[in-house]
Amino acid sequence: MPKKIIGLLVLAVMVALVIIGAVQNNMAESEALDNMALGSDVDFLPTDEGLAIGEKAPDFQLTTLDGEKVKLSDYQGKKVMLNFWATWCPPCRAEMPHMQSYYDEQAEDENVVILAVNLTTKDKGLGKIEEFVEEFGLEFPIPMDENGDVGSTYQAASIPTSYMIDTNGHIQNKVVGPMDEPMMEKLIAELE
Repeated sequence: MPKKIIGLLVLAVMVALVIIGAVQNNMAESEALDNMALGSDVDFLPTDEGLAIGEKAPDFQLTTLDGEKVKLSDYQGKKVMLNFWATWCPPCRAEMPHMQSYYDEQAEDENVVILAVNLTTKDKGLGKIEEFVEEFGLEFPIPMDENGDVGSTYQAASIPTSYMIDTNGHIQNKVVGPMDEPMMEKLIAELE
């Protein structure tokens, strides 16, 4: 009987270690953005596309992961957070829960649309993108930049890259790097 008790104790300790490890991993993922430098406003590179602050955001049409066609100009009259990302990007992974939280809690009241454009040509396939969206419970539109044209137009060489676009369709900010929810709130509050 003592061997049976020792065996059960060893099993209980192993189960406890697995549970503790899972909890610590979950906490580490949720705190990842806290340990990462937040993105910052950047100067715009010269372009013929009109990416300077105050200029009209270049229009595009893409198909979402759900098969819906979205066109940037269709959102005129709303504030738009235009985000470029990929599944393999750690800062993108850290930023997405903040975007989803903002979307759930404030986007509708603040007249905000989030367009999280996946840089499909730089990603690891449709299956990985679908897994990522499911893992983070993302509910906002995920347009797929299958040819890389939109990411190129918007100079999304480093990701995540986000643009804040006002209700008139004009660019007001460009942020390279991840954002947390307070940063999103601040930048969106500055939009007309």
